Amino acid sequence: MFSLDSRLQQDTLVLGDFPLCRLLLMNDANYPWFILVPRCEAVSELFQLDAADQVQLWLETTRLAEVLKDVFAADKMNVATLGNVVSQLHMHVIVRRREDLAWPAPVWGKHPARAYSDVEIADVRGRLRLVLGGHFQFVEG
Repeated sequence: MFSLDSRLQQDTLVLGDFPLCRLLLMNDANYPWFILVPRCEAVSELFQLDAADQVQLWLETTRLAEVLKDVFAADKMNVATLGNVVSQLHMHVIVRRREDLAWPAPVWGKHPARAYSDVEIADVRGRLRLVLGGHFQFVEG
């Protein structure tokens, strides 16, 4: 049975589900920072997914990155899976802009997180509702 790592639960807001992955928003309004987590039990590495799920993860990741690049006017998209702190397999999809606080360095640990306000969360959800197709189901939160 799928369950979200406690650290991801603590640091993110649930937006909804693609066919394979749960989509999370990192609760750091400094950057439009999203995380995809395959809804699979006990998976920490990409190669632990079967071939079909590996393809599906990549499709969901690239589709999300493409949409976010346009919606949030990215100069660069950062896509990574690290898992050094949270071992549960998850894919970071981060919108980067030349004027963001950490540019051009990685976002990790550069500045204290700034939690989203309710208005900002509603804005992110609203933007995504306009562009995420029928293969995505929003979770109201």
